[in-house]
Amino acid sequence: MWRLGPGWRVCSSAVLGGGLGPRGWILNAQVPGGYPRLDPDRHLAEIAASEALTGPGAGLMTAADVTAHTVAEDGGVTATVTSGLGVRGWAAEPAAGTDGPLPAGTVNIVVTLPAALSDAALVNAVATATEAKVQALVDAGLDCSGTPTDAVCVAAPAPGTGPGEPFAGPRSRWGARLARAVHRAVLEGALLHARGAPAPDRLRTDERNLA
Repeated sequence: MWRLGPGWRVCSSAVLGGGLGPRGWILNAQVPGGYPRLDPDRHLAEIAASEALTGPGAGLMTAADVTAHTVAEDGGVTATVTSGLGVRGWAAEPAAGTDGPLPAGTVNIVVTLPAALSDAALVNAVATATEAKVQALVDAGLDCSGTPTDAVCVAAPAPGTGPGEPFAGPRSRWGARLARAVHRAVLEGALLHARGAPAPDRLRTDERNLA
């Protein structure tokens, strides 16, 4: 859980509060495999309310063990990743649909940057994070580009009087830092998964206050 506070914007594919706009918090919630509810946005709103999170925010879900999250930092950029790789494959893969509940999956990525980004740069940052994720999975020896339910959140301060940093591609200053942080966090999580290592002994609730 990230308590961003006022003055932050998030660009994300989150099931609750997805899109681009002001967000005061981010929540990455663990749910059981074979999740039965058909209203995940409402469920996430209920979880947020139980944690006293108010106002607009972004909520993600995963069946992966959130206590086994991995974190990497680079030049002020922090990437936090939960890695569930039980169901994975290539994005452009002609495959039939699967009936019934799936094993634990989903690679969720939450990135925070200290620099204000323009709208275009925020969108570009999501693309950069996704590229870095795929690179890390391949580097880990996994024959996949991700899972069918991966999600990304990028949070940055809202621009003040100026438009914000114009670029967040992998060769830009902030995009390069973001890419390295995401790559390291995803790679660590993927290698732990491949080795079948036990989850680190961490608290069930990991709260970060960035206000």
